Amino acid sequence: MQTNPTYSSLVAVGDSFTEGMSDQLPDGTYRGWADLLAGRMAAVTPGFRYANLAVRGKLIQQIVDEQVDVAAAMQADVITLVGGLNDTLRPKVDMVRVRDLLTEAVERLAPSCKQLVLMRSPGREGPVQARFRPRMEELFTVVDELAARHGAVVVDLYGAPSLSDQRMWDVDRLHLTAEGHRRVAEAVWQTLGYDPEDTEWRTPLPATVPPKWLARRIADVRFTRQHLLPWIGRRLTGRSSGDGLPPKRPDLLPYDR
Repeated sequence: MQTNPTYSSLVAVGDSFTEGMSDQLPDGTYRGWADLLAGRMAAVTPGFRYANLAVRGKLIQQIVDEQVDVAAAMQADVITLVGGLNDTLRPKVDMVRVRDLLTEAVERLAPSCKQLVLMRSPGREGPVQARFRPRMEELFTVVDELAARHGAVVVDLYGAPSLSDQRMWDVDRLHLTAEGHRRVAEAVWQTLGYDPEDTEWRTPLPATVPPKWLARRIADVRFTRQHLLPWIGRRLTGRSSGDGLPPKRPDLLPYDR
């Protein structure tokens, strides 16, 4: 990986993680790590262009069908691909099929850009993550193998202690806070070869007094009512939070935010 490279364009492919939930701006839209990364890259490269094709809730099959060919046709310098994690969180999943689809995505994207970026997604501490952890780690093994085979780089967020901290996650317990997204942007920035702006992004937050039992139970009830039950309802009815939503930034255009 070259140091302080000159990349003139970026296309981000994926689901809610790449769309930027839950890094919400005052106007109700989401920013997220990909927008933050694009802003940094634009600051050092005049005329920098950026597209973000990610849509919340997308499974790896949908990412392959709806985003991969579009991204490949843009011929960007850098493409980021994060997908398959939504599949691992389903009650039932065919991990062989997930592997095959991710392989297809990488094989189509890698030749179309100067640098393909893959990720080992961050994992939050807690019993839900513990249940799905074996699937996640199986997915990350595939990511590592594909990167080695196709010259992609891997951003290891899963191994970063800071991003496993519950305080880095929003109340829905599925998406990173603004600070979490900032640290992801820093991780990708460094992996691409730029000089670090935050050498301590992996460092955990300072310890604090944990919330009391009653506060934890109130938070659990709120989470169940506002987030878990609607999520289960969508799974049972075959719906997705991204149904009908367009990509947040569908065209590869100059970035000035």
